[in-house]
Amino acid sequence: MKLALPCRVTQPPDDEPPDCLLCGACCFSDMPHYVAVLGDDHQRLGDLAEELTTWHGTLCFMTMRDRHCSALVVEPASGSFVCSVYEVRPETCRALLHASPECAGERHQKHERTRRALRVCP
Repeated sequence: MKLALPCRVTQPPDDEPPDCLLCGACCFSDMPHYVAVLGDDHQRLGDLAEELTTWHGTLCFMTMRDRHCSALVVEPASGSFVCSVYEVRPETCRALLHASPECAGERHQKHERTRRALRVCP
């Protein structure tokens, strides 16, 4: 069953950038080792690091589930994407600024993935 939510949450980057909670594009990737977790990041994650990170040799990354970061909570009912570790998120995530050229690139490349995650748009 599809929810009757508008597709406003993932408009291509030609429009005004949506609020991060209505976008989530930067949290999606097909790569299993997408968001690097450095020593300070791992320490900041605290007890959550065990649950949310994975090691590839000596390198640590946020675990990816369903092609998005495991810390991302997809909420189809509200059409939102919430980072469950926002206050302690890795530096890679902190460095990606809302409405920056990098943000526009993420939205341009990945806006269809967010639609599929919400299951509200074809």
